[in-house]
Amino acid sequence: MIGKKIRIERIIDRNTKHTVIVPMDHGVSMGPIQGLQNLAKTINAVAEGGANAVVVHKGIVAYGHRGYGKDVGLIIHLSASTMLSPDPNEKVLVCTVEEAIKLGADGVSVHINIGSKTEAEQLKTLGEISKTCQEWGMPLLAMMYPRGEKINQFDPKAVALAARVGAELGADIVKTNFTGDVESFRKIVEGCPVPVVIAGGPKMNSVEELLQMVRMAMDAGASGVAIGRNIFQAENPTKMTRAIAMIVHENADVKTALEYLRS
Repeated sequence: MIGKKIRIERIIDRNTKHTVIVPMDHGVSMGPIQGLQNLAKTINAVAEGGANAVVVHKGIVAYGHRGYGKDVGLIIHLSASTMLSPDPNEKVLVCTVEEAIKLGADGVSVHINIGSKTEAEQLKTLGEISKTCQEWGMPLLAMMYPRGEKINQFDPKAVALAARVGAELGADIVKTNFTGDVESFRKIVEGCPVPVVIAGGPKMNSVEELLQMVRMAMDAGASGVAIGRNIFQAENPTKMTRAIAMIVHENADVKTALEYLRS
């Protein structure tokens, strides 16, 4: 479908076939945390650094997106829960594909927790959203995580299952956890027929650790990253985005990216 093809090129670079996505949907779950107090400023910062797209909730679009500076792809997050919920793994829809279209979205995203108590409802939601996205030619980013009691969210088998479920139910891009090494993550990528991007997870202890994770993911065949806090809470979000983009789009090694970041 031509509409989906046009939109997805605003998310995935048409030349490298890779992407740097910066999720900024944390405000619903965590409140006005560091880096998200002024979203317009932060979005502009990561766009200047070479981000291909950002992820935000619908209410933020009018206040934080495309007001000035370099353009960047817009992915609107459709699902939500808060950290105060009795079960934060229980996600509900708070936006529709049609609303996202009216807001000018280039794509939409949903968060699915495989293994949670509400897995069945979340999978039903994913199937319905993917159907609507297909009808409208809207790219769908599925954030697929193995989460639940007694589930190791970084276990390669669990991550492989979560990623495959996303593809099987119609996602165009799957975001999931990095499993810690090239060999195990390569199997996740090989078992998922759509582009796979890695999640950034919690704020990391060091920049080198973050860049090493990105490098290993790309070596394993990932199509890029979807990193939030480790970018927008960095001392210089523009330079951090650029350092990651050097690895993702230019095949730079960790040393080169670090030297740029510290220059």
